[in-house]
Amino acid sequence: MLSNLATRDVETLIHPYTNLAAFREAGPLVLERGEGVWVYDVQGRPYLEGMSGLWCAALGFSNAELVEAAREQMARLPFAHLFSGRSHDPAIELAETLKGLMPVPTSKILFTSSGSEANDTQIKLAWYMNNALGRPAKKKIIARLKGYHGVTVATASLTGLPGNHADFDLPLPGFLHTACPHPYRGARPDEDEAAFADRLAEELETLILREGPETVAAFIAEPVMGAGGVILPPATYFEKIQAVLDRYDVRLIADEVICGFGRLGTWFGSEALGMRPHTLSFAKAVTSGYLPLGGLSIDAPLYEAMLDESRKLGGFGHGFTYSGHPVACAVANRALAIYRRDSIVEGAAEKAPHFQARLESLREHPLVGEAKGLGLIGGIELVADKTSRAQYLPSATVAARCVAFAQDEGLILRAFPGDRLAVCPPLIITREEIDALFERLLRALDRTAAWIVETGVEKMQAA
Repeated sequence: MLSNLATRDVETLIHPYTNLAAFREAGPLVLERGEGVWVYDVQGRPYLEGMSGLWCAALGFSNAELVEAAREQMARLPFAHLFSGRSHDPAIELAETLKGLMPVPTSKILFTSSGSEANDTQIKLAWYMNNALGRPAKKKIIARLKGYHGVTVATASLTGLPGNHADFDLPLPGFLHTACPHPYRGARPDEDEAAFADRLAEELETLILREGPETVAAFIAEPVMGAGGVILPPATYFEKIQAVLDRYDVRLIADEVICGFGRLGTWFGSEALGMRPHTLSFAKAVTSGYLPLGGLSIDAPLYEAMLDESRKLGGFGHGFTYSGHPVACAVANRALAIYRRDSIVEGAAEKAPHFQARLESLREHPLVGEAKGLGLIGGIELVADKTSRAQYLPSATVAARCVAFAQDEGLILRAFPGDRLAVCPPLIITREEIDALFERLLRALDRTAAWIVETGVEKMQAA
């Protein structure tokens, strides 16, 4: 029986990434407040937020300094835009700070309200730049299967997940996909990680040559793939991929929406994975998720092309009403100040070995085929047979069942296709809270294993 609040939700809201039919019976988990790494539902029950909301609440919940930064800016200048040469202090300060933090040569910062908008803008600017350079055919963008880059029409075309394409008539023409760099599922029995990376680079080169290098503008990649199931690339992967991209003058775009601002123990994931992108997209943790803000770095060659087109066309015809919103920028400025003052990034690196050790210990569980991560993020794959890596039937939704058990144990996680689980707690999590997270997760795994036996869930054929 749904509560009155839950019934009102069911009758009024559309929930993203939700089985809308099943949801009408199950209803929502209605949260009321948060504190630190914990959130509380309307009954006052606590949950350890093992996903930082949606990969974003790096500083946890109810941080008084961020709340005050928003209040102060709301009282002073609650709205202003950056159109037609207008500006304001919070946007200028934030752009200066971000430019100094960028792991790649950066000329300017362009603000958006989300990661989807940032990556959508990356696409437009790749096209814009090649038009400015007199290369109108160089427009195709390559992404990776299981990569996630957003849900606009263009960015969902980049995203390599079937659920983002089915019945939306996507992907659009001009968006290509190459192999997912997942050694556990993609490497052949005779391949180590280096050999697997060699093959992936060869496959990318074959794709570029087949399409014609003169038609391929950019390659976009997350340092660690997030919504594809938290997938780490094989060793030497980006080194070998970048050699191919350099050979054919294809720009590398780093999607840092999840990995940016300390998640991997470095300011940006590109630093941890050895990426050398021309430009990168950011969002989420830049404000610790407290307000919507995203953006991208603009390198000097891109900026020069934008200047040339602006002279030719009479203006730069792109931007969003809330690009560089003063309240969002003020919160981001305070968040970045906290990251630096409290050594949040360094603290994440210090806690990572304990987090990763607890994660890797899950491999001993009979359901867990892979448990792997970096920094304070991890991915877990549930399998029916650890030796053959055979999976359960997708219709059984085993990972989703495990997430439900975890929620019952007071832990919030996410499930993804292929029976994968993600763990991505706030960066402020303590060693003791890391232990509490994995103890609750282990209990959920045990309950899932018992449920499988009780219900007789069937497995698929070996991969």
